[in-house]
Amino acid sequence: MSKLSFKIVGLSLGIFLSFTFSLCVLFGLMIQGSEMHRFLEVFLPGFTWISYRSFLYGLSLSFIYGLYTALVFVPVYNRLNKFSSSKKYKEHV
Repeated sequence: MSKLSFKIVGLSLGIFLSFTFSLCVLFGLMIQGSEMHRFLEVFLPGFTWISYRSFLYGLSLSFIYGLYTALVFVPVYNRLNKFSSSKKYKEHV
């Protein structure tokens, strides 16, 4: 198995979470009474419903959350992948 690249995983997760944030905002604007603003205000500290500035803030914070997830996940995955492919691990299994 190959090692994961922080750059690729980080950009992928960042774009995915930014896209998901945009869909949540669109859903909240289209469906009145959906309480989407409360959900976003809980998970994105400092976010307020809705202006261009807060939308850009939420978009950038979502991207940063994706980068943070990759920062934690990629080294853990690579370490476990290296360990599981080692000879010592295969002898114990």
